[in-house]
Amino acid sequence: MTTPPSENTFSPVAPTGTLILGATPLGNLGDATPRLRAALATADVVAAEDTRRTYQLARDLDVTISGRVLSHYDHNERDRAPQLIEFLQQGLTVLVVSDAGMPTVSDPGYRVVSLAVAEGIPVTCLPGASAPLTALALSGIGTDRFAFDGFLPRKAGPQRAWWESLKTEPRTVIFFESPHRLADTLALGAEVLGDRPAAVCRELTKTYEECRRGTLMELADWARAGVRGEITVVVAPGSPAGDDTSNATLIRQVEELVAEGIRLNDACGAVAKSHGRRKRDLYQAVVAAREEA
Repeated sequence: MTTPPSENTFSPVAPTGTLILGATPLGNLGDATPRLRAALATADVVAAEDTRRTYQLARDLDVTISGRVLSHYDHNERDRAPQLIEFLQQGLTVLVVSDAGMPTVSDPGYRVVSLAVAEGIPVTCLPGASAPLTALALSGIGTDRFAFDGFLPRKAGPQRAWWESLKTEPRTVIFFESPHRLADTLALGAEVLGDRPAAVCRELTKTYEECRRGTLMELADWARAGVRGEITVVVAPGSPAGDDTSNATLIRQVEELVAEGIRLNDACGAVAKSHGRRKRDLYQAVVAAREEA
């Protein structure tokens, strides 16, 4: 005989929807993944940084958005995130997209992800374009350890303090900057860090994509003539505390050893070890310097 369920019998929790983070193209529509196309077409709710740009992206991809499209940008994210959680708790699928690149990376999305995690709501990601990683790969600067710092402080004092912190930063550092502030930002970096190698990447994946490599001051001088487009900057690692030897000096020491008949790889190892640097970073710096010569 089957025992009838009592009032205290456990009932499974109603399933929730899924929060999807969708990476959108930086510029080249060919970088839109099939998964992004499918999500745009099928999501119940699309939370867009700029609804007009998202509709345009869908048209360019020949995709029809069937769900509700809501604005989700810096100034309304705090209020919009709880509403998106309510949709998810109702079992709806919510797709979050920014204007370009990966949501949450210097773009809206973090708040709703944080709330979803706290509520036990499934969160997934559609990998794709990312300006920081694309610039890092193009820079020719060490990639084994890196940090992304978003946009730098606009005021000179806080920005100088940030550059000072890079003196002994052992990781490659990536940041965004606006075109009209780029030259002054790089010049201040050169004032603090000297001839530190760096790269300026602009208009990534677009028709006029460019990756300019050199020292901070060389790049500042180049930027004085005027730069357009979206900018990502990559700065080489600094020296350990107690050793502020410039990269140019280390490169010169390596080339002197090479001139004496020592293999480049061995010369980089010897100089890097004597200054507490990483051999790989120094080797890449020497190669980059030779290419610029």
